[in-house]
Amino acid sequence: QVHVVESGGGLVQQGGSLRLSCAASGNIFSIRAVAWHRQTPGKAREPVANIIGNENPIYADFVKGRFTISRDNAKNTVYLQMNSLKPEDTGVYYCNADVLDPIAPWRADNYWGQGTQVTVSS
Repeated sequence: QVHVVESGGGLVQQGGSLRLSCAASGNIFSIRAVAWHRQTPGKAREPVANIIGNENPIYADFVKGRFTISRDNAKNTVYLQMNSLKPEDTGVYYCNADVLDPIAPWRADNYWGQGTQVTVSS
């Protein structure tokens, strides 16, 4: 069984920072790719940033220059460093991970985490 869990959300003032973590555990070989999504009040879920293998990350325009995605392969964890936070960044942040099967490491299964709440006060 595989678990993908986000953590690191919380309440922060405008201009502050948070670091979100997306950790995969259980019967996995490694994380192939992670995409961070968010759902802000009144809007549909939208992609924020993603990283595939060791390729350069891709960011949504509204977070470029403020958010940075990174990974620690030894810990099967991907991070989203969020700086210069704005009230409009408030929402639930989700991790979507492609996890490689240890028995068939060419095959990736997709998992969503449960989300972590980020609240930015003005």
